[in-house]
Amino acid sequence: MLSFLKAIFQNRRLLVELTKNDFKQKYVGNMLGIFWAFIQPTAMIAIFWFVFQVGFKAQPVDNFPFILWLVTGMFPWFYFAEGLSTGTNSIIANSFLVKKVVFRVSLLPLIPLLSALSVHIFFILCMFAMFIYYGYSPEIYWIQTIYYIVATTILLIGLSWFTSSVIIFFKDIGQLVAIVIQFGFWLTPIFWNITTVPEKYHWIIKLNPINYIIEGYRNSMIYHKWFWEDMQMTLYFWTVTAIIFVLGALTFKKLRPHFADVL
Repeated sequence: MLSFLKAIFQNRRLLVELTKNDFKQKYVGNMLGIFWAFIQPTAMIAIFWFVFQVGFKAQPVDNFPFILWLVTGMFPWFYFAEGLSTGTNSIIANSFLVKKVVFRVSLLPLIPLLSALSVHIFFILCMFAMFIYYGYSPEIYWIQTIYYIVATTILLIGLSWFTSSVIIFFKDIGQLVAIVIQFGFWLTPIFWNITTVPEKYHWIIKLNPINYIIEGYRNSMIYHKWFWEDMQMTLYFWTVTAIIFVLGALTFKKLRPHFADVL
């Protein structure tokens, strides 16, 4: 971990430039360019709001407007889904750095993650603005979103190391990741409240580490609860994240010498 952090610091300028290029290349040739990075999630939020708020007449959740409750779950999910999807393809997308350039390849999954993070920070600011617009004053708890951003990023690094290295040898992993993201969206309490599920099944839902992140954003913005107040779930999340991080690092290290041959 220390070696990895040192590599990030030593290659920080290169990472920034590669992140900028990655961000631009996704939308090159489109009339609206990089604005698509913000338009698509915004449109999805608008559709869900219209369907549930206007169509199904969704009531406020715990006395909070439904749209505010919804965005506190949707925005972190967007970051996770985008980070995992693009992180999985990060080695293949930057194969020229693997073959011809002396570069610490383990940093490559960071490039799409940083790109996704920049969009996520924009939406975090939008979320703050929405709460203020609805009459909720800024709270000290809002700063806790930084903790959950870091937690999500570390989880994504471990997952991306694993998936980005395995996909080189097992192409189907890309389809499996897409399925996990699709099913994960519906199985995670993002637009539905966990209280609607019988309590005896809550423990199954809480096994999903993303549930910890979603609840964390809502605790920060709505329920005003610090992460250490639920130490059991915090310890569980970091245990799972540590296992994924180490497993991802070991898998990446084991397969790294064969990347150039297969690519």
